[in-house]
Amino acid sequence: MSENPEIRRLIISTFKLCGYTIRSGCPFLVEELAKIPQEDHRKLLEDMCDHVQRQNLSAPVLEQQHLELAFKESQNYGLNESETVFSVIPDAFAIPSFVYDSERKKFLPSGQVRSLLGDSGAKGECLRNRYYMLWQRTARHEMFSKSVLDRNAAGFVLRRVENVLCTSKMRDVVIMGMFTKFSDGKFHVEDPTGTIALDMTEAKMHSGLFCDGCFVLVQGKYQEGMLKVSSLGFPPPEAASSSRAYFGTANTWGGPSKTLLKYSQRLKTVELTDTEATIIFLSDCWLDDERVMEKLRVLFEGYDDSPPVAIVLMGPFTRIPEHYRVLKERFTKLGNIVAQCPSILAKTDIVFVPAADDPPSSNILPRSALPDFLLSDLRRKVPRAVAATNPCRLQYCTQQITIFRMDLVTKLCRNAIKFPETGLIEEHVARTLVCQGTLAPMHMNVMPILWQFDASLSLYPLPDLVVLGDSTKSFTTDLQGCTILNVGSFPKSNFSFKVYVPHNRTVEDSMIPSDDSDQP
Repeated sequence: MSENPEIRRLIISTFKLCGYTIRSGCPFLVEELAKIPQEDHRKLLEDMCDHVQRQNLSAPVLEQQHLELAFKESQNYGLNESETVFSVIPDAFAIPSFVYDSERKKFLPSGQVRSLLGDSGAKGECLRNRYYMLWQRTARHEMFSKSVLDRNAAGFVLRRVENVLCTSKMRDVVIMGMFTKFSDGKFHVEDPTGTIALDMTEAKMHSGLFCDGCFVLVQGKYQEGMLKVSSLGFPPPEAASSSRAYFGTANTWGGPSKTLLKYSQRLKTVELTDTEATIIFLSDCWLDDERVMEKLRVLFEGYDDSPPVAIVLMGPFTRIPEHYRVLKERFTKLGNIVAQCPSILAKTDIVFVPAADDPPSSNILPRSALPDFLLSDLRRKVPRAVAATNPCRLQYCTQQITIFRMDLVTKLCRNAIKFPETGLIEEHVARTLVCQGTLAPMHMNVMPILWQFDASLSLYPLPDLVVLGDSTKSFTTDLQGCTILNVGSFPKSNFSFKVYVPHNRTVEDSMIPSDDSDQP
């Protein structure tokens, strides 16, 4: 097999086009390629060239060990693509963490051994990572990256706090930092280099919900230790396609694949051709309410003829907190309902996302998944049931979906320093999340998080869909290619829910009719 001249010529020419010379290992590669269909040879070799480039070789000369490693990685890459048309990434504690390297101007894996009980420096490191993520994104924006060749172009200079503090007076200052309110009641802007007090009496606030602990762009005039603010806004948003350029092909989303499936052409083809695929979202699934259970039965039976890819059920799963044993019986009853729907049982993932009141109760993010004890009976009847953390992530083909059960809209509105006088509230919420790049854009005293697992709350790069389980009125809005969807409360909205169609990236409103003989 190693003497096949046609395969040998293809190997040598493909690597030569990529700038490499094979010194040893060609017979090995000829033998391996002879085992697979001829039409797959060129694609495999091109993938191998990509993997060789990531080996950072000192010279463009390949030995057998380089080819063996590239061949193995290329084979694994193909398997990952074929196995994850849809996957639930249920464990927020396993989401990879990346930090910005200012010298290399790219994001690299943090390599940190994370712990639930972070040390005293973990909180500061968490805030610094958020700051540097937003700083590099803002510094690249056209408002702050004026070309050297175009000196007459309008723009701003983004300054650090220490650069301003070393002067007694400065006009037209623009600073990016964390917006904080000190114990004396005065607002300050803070970055890793220092803090400046703010005079907000004449500040014009742009769109968004500004809370203590969010990151802002402050524009104004500095004099005698005080920055008189003329304009207060958020760091500008950035499309996901621009952000991903600074991560390479690393898997920032989570899951088993070594590379980001966003770039998979095969999965993109599946995504565009499967026009029937849907994902259903419900929130406030009170299993102790007989009306809710009956409507869930109607929903499952109605969709059994055309089963969705997944049905995401968000808590709280009881209207009134109950003993573990009683709650387990509620889940068992739900399992009996699903077991009567053979198509859903075989083809649909049922994802459970807990709320703050669900066991194990916790006010710290990310929240752990429902205990195995509660779902043990249900899982025996519904093998595709998945207990996820809050938040959690889904991946359908090349699309990334974040799910977060919290009354976040209410919390943002309650903690905003000033409620917006114009615009729709959903637009302000969407802008706040997209510009801040996190699901927790406020002070950690208000929204406690596990510092070393802040990556699980990240919205950078932006996902395709962010699903909120807030009990306020449902809404759907788009910003920078990201759809922000609030599901609303299932029992409080006449049993309405949301249906997402990945094929055309649309969200459909649906409702269980009051007459049970109708179908959803």
